[in-house]
Amino acid sequence: MKADFLAGQYFDIRLEVHQPRNGSEFIGLPLDEQFTFTLGKKGEEAKLVTEFFNLEEPNLEKWNFTWYEDLFARDAARKTLVNVASKAYRRIALYEPGEYTATLNYNNGSKTEATWLVRDLAEERKAKNIVLFIGDGMTTNMITAARLIGHKQVNGKYQSLMAMDKFPVVGHQMTHSIDSFITDSANSAAALNTGHKSTVNCLNVYADSSKDPFDDPKVESIAEIFHRLTGGHVGIVSTAYIADATPAALVSHTRLRSQYGAIVDTYLNGVNNWTHVPIDVIFGGGAEQFYPSELGGVTYQDKNYYDEFAAQDYQIIQNRTALLSASNEEKALGIFTTSNMAKWLDRNVYRDNLNQSLSPTGDETPALDQPGLKEMTLKAIDILETRSGDKGWFLMSEAASIDKMMHVLDYDRALGELLELDDTVKATIDHLNSTNCLKETLILVTADHGHGFDVMGSVDTHYLAAQNVDRKKRKFSLFQGLMADPDRRENWSVRKSGPREPAVEIEEDSDDNYANPEDGEDGILLNGTLPVENDQGVHSLTDVPVYAMGPCQELFQGTYNSIDIFYNMATCFGLGRGKPSTEE
Repeated sequence: MKADFLAGQYFDIRLEVHQPRNGSEFIGLPLDEQFTFTLGKKGEEAKLVTEFFNLEEPNLEKWNFTWYEDLFARDAARKTLVNVASKAYRRIALYEPGEYTATLNYNNGSKTEATWLVRDLAEERKAKNIVLFIGDGMTTNMITAARLIGHKQVNGKYQSLMAMDKFPVVGHQMTHSIDSFITDSANSAAALNTGHKSTVNCLNVYADSSKDPFDDPKVESIAEIFHRLTGGHVGIVSTAYIADATPAALVSHTRLRSQYGAIVDTYLNGVNNWTHVPIDVIFGGGAEQFYPSELGGVTYQDKNYYDEFAAQDYQIIQNRTALLSASNEEKALGIFTTSNMAKWLDRNVYRDNLNQSLSPTGDETPALDQPGLKEMTLKAIDILETRSGDKGWFLMSEAASIDKMMHVLDYDRALGELLELDDTVKATIDHLNSTNCLKETLILVTADHGHGFDVMGSVDTHYLAAQNVDRKKRKFSLFQGLMADPDRRENWSVRKSGPREPAVEIEEDSDDNYANPEDGEDGILLNGTLPVENDQGVHSLTDVPVYAMGPCQELFQGTYNSIDIFYNMATCFGLGRGKPSTEE
């Protein structure tokens, strides 16, 4: 195994020795004496890890788990039982740049080695602030399609361009994860935030095999390091429910991204025995993770988290009107609806669909007064700038429903969300310029992963709908879509009644999805390419774009791994500390 580290970045080590039930038995020494774990810098003598880090030897842990060795074993319901012996070394750091070899000796002669690279980064701070925009699921092809929708052409030439088109530096990042070459939003966001690859559903941890989703070895995130070393301030904005994977990746540490209650608690109280970041701004959806069960919510220990945040001096904001008038002097929690926030198309064009969003108070009334990404982002910047002083700030702003609408093949809403992101980027540049902050702020626009979307032409939707024979409906010149899909009907027309539902179970609880008979009735029936239990599209392998403007922009040119986003941001913030800070 190979891993990269930032000098001074905290991390945990988990050692596991596996003993399959039908495998060889441990023999000779008792199980707790099987471990010999050494660490050494290249060219130097390796030492026992306890000596290297001046630690006491941790207790031995034991558990077991079951797994399917392959798909044939799964079909036969034939699981393999594995016994595990494990030790964990917590919250340690490497300060000297260079290459290290970690060696685990176990089971009377077996050996596993890992190579770790501590990157040699400059400690000079070049940016006071960073804005990291995440277009969740956004690809170059989607940007091309959004430009076609939002900007006028004459004789094949655009008369205006997107804000992203005007960035001076463009690169591409590769999004693979440890256990899958096609990533999910949790471990892809973790790679951007920690510089470490992980596995599906993991947030800033390396997955272990224990049953506890919170004991996996943690890795410190950019927000945590930035605050710990500089006292800088942090903000989170998302159009998703705020405990979703991308916003959670700033400060959460769990193997299961679905631990929403604990994630909300982490925003407020941090993680025990780890770094706590007091977050100044949290704006998004997901009210059901804030109000208790008596109102229909599901929260950590059934607490009312509006009250919990208010008790720690947060102003509680629950609609657009209150957001615009909120104080820039105080910390702010803004939760504007249950679940994900309403899409741009429904907030601005098909406003009757706002009845599908529920109030963040839990009273089940419609959430009719929701802000957009631009309003949340600009207010977050104002609060961070007011409160941070000379220490600077780090803001992550996510256009979450590019991804969520691509999953349900609702291309019109997805591209509307992308155009809203671009408008937010433009407004942010203008706003920072008006307050003389632009020259000291690095602005990044990228994605966590992509979808297999492209535009292949255009459709005369009026003509298509008028045809009675599917094969005649195919007399169009161009269309848009994906390739990793469930069964669906396509008419390439906007769904005016709300977000799309492309596939459904005809027989309840069958896990067998067919094209939704109420979706695109006048379109063409297309067979899916995914397993029949899938009712949505999935992510793709494609590289995703990175746009950079401001201090250190040159670092983001070329094609590189997703973890390099983290290291380049750390370089720009001057976080590559080759020696312990005073607090350590």
